[in-house]
Amino acid sequence: MSELIDVVLPEDQVEGSRSQVQRWLKAVGEAAKRHEPLVEIETDKVTVEVPAPADGVLAEIVAVEGTDVTPGAVLGRLQAGAAATAAAPPVSAPRVVAAAAPPRGTRIGATGGAGQSPAVRRLLAERGLRAEDIAGSGAGGRITVEDVLAAQPQAAVPAATPAEAPAEEGLRRIPHTPMRRRIAAHMVESLLHAAPHVTTVFQADMTSVLADRTRRKAEFERRGEALTLTAYFVLACVDAIRAVPEANARWTNDAILVHERIDIGVGTALPGRGLVVPVIRDAGRLDLAGIAAALGTLVQKARDDALAPADLQGGTFTISNHGVSGSLVAAPIVINQPQSAILGVGKLEKRAVVVSGGGRDQIEIRPCCYVTLTIDHRVLDGHEANHFMQTLVERLEHWS
Repeated sequence: MSELIDVVLPEDQVEGSRSQVQRWLKAVGEAAKRHEPLVEIETDKVTVEVPAPADGVLAEIVAVEGTDVTPGAVLGRLQAGAAATAAAPPVSAPRVVAAAAPPRGTRIGATGGAGQSPAVRRLLAERGLRAEDIAGSGAGGRITVEDVLAAQPQAAVPAATPAEAPAEEGLRRIPHTPMRRRIAAHMVESLLHAAPHVTTVFQADMTSVLADRTRRKAEFERRGEALTLTAYFVLACVDAIRAVPEANARWTNDAILVHERIDIGVGTALPGRGLVVPVIRDAGRLDLAGIAAALGTLVQKARDDALAPADLQGGTFTISNHGVSGSLVAAPIVINQPQSAILGVGKLEKRAVVVSGGGRDQIEIRPCCYVTLTIDHRVLDGHEANHFMQTLVERLEHWS
């Protein structure tokens, strides 16, 4: 009998993340080529694919869909070389090891729900059929797509169980995704259990930044790069962090740990899914062009759903530009633990401001926005937060 190879959740891809088996792309007994995606894992940040470690047949599923798993965990086992050719004999005694209960709504028939292909499970759900009412014609009695399509109407059952139906009429039920559930848990833990939040609010006059952007926008476009206002905020935050290093730190029971490198995360919304925070690495060593390029790459990867776990790990400070959706002020913005501070940027709009010059005051219309800094009060005090914001606003209002 050929060797059984463990399919393991890589430690480097999901380090620091909570992970759940989202979908097996192969059923027990199905062949897989080396490096072919075998199973999808959803973390609280991204969805990653774990590939087959060798050519073979999936012999065993250890972690069924809906199971929480940790880095290094065995997800399943592959019988190496068993499917190198189409004539290869079937894997002996394929089985599913139920490491945890399947997600609610998954029906396990005589062949085992986790042993069915994703296409079969989708068809069963769509047609309201039960696996145990269908005779499988596949290897080992496994149900095939053709079996589901040929199933008689009398096998149909209600698509939703009473437990899944809305509690009241007029309500639409949207089940939590693993990402949404973990975002919620992370936010509650940060705000209620981990850190005392304090927020300070300043106004920034963006006249100087907008003038600089107008001068340089065409130059950036010729290089195929977008010069966004977020890039200016990232660079201004670098100056402010240098003035107040504790904003780039984290709390431990023994000491405040200040990061020497400035890795700034930028909150990015994924419509219908949630919020991710890709990280600009070593922003303190980048100029405006370098930050704009890094930001453009990360935003494009987020839109293409191509972010890797490494793109989202290790941030030391976060910027949330909530103003892009029209918000003036958001306070407090929940700190992205274990960081000690997060900057919120509100909507840019024209405002009447008093300008002093030539020995007199006058009212002018200026483009302004509110900026907020929410801090972990264990790490920073109010005067440090204000010093950070004074440095940030000074940089933005006298851009050169």
